[in-house]
Amino acid sequence: MTSPGFTPSPAYRQELQLLRQEGLASWEEVAALDPAQIRRLASRSPGSEARLLRLRGQAQLVVGVNLAPAEAALLLHAGIANPAGLAQADPHALHRQVGRLQRRLTGGAMAPIALAEVRRWILRAGSGPGRSGN
Repeated sequence: MTSPGFTPSPAYRQELQLLRQEGLASWEEVAALDPAQIRRLASRSPGSEARLLRLRGQAQLVVGVNLAPAEAALLLHAGIANPAGLAQADPHALHRQVGRLQRRLTGGAMAPIALAEVRRWILRAGSGPGRSGN
């Protein structure tokens, strides 16, 4: 399955330029970056390693859980850095935290994310490739 178009936040402008120079232009390719590749890319631009790691985390959520990039970014702000972390999350606590963050970041511009949707994310994260259905 192909993830949504590769459209990271404009805040990642420098990192996007580095990725494009390497020929990386999809969420799948960014999700597959290993730490050595990230260090090598970041060595060209000061301060980019942590930002590239966050972008990879977002990509792993987009690809591994089939989330929209904005949903994955919201989860990153909530401290969920990858599908395994999402699979272990408590639905009620995550829903409360995501709701607070969403209100703080977007005000009333976005409709609140329903608890049922957060539960679906957690279930999809727990049933990803190589995971038991139990």
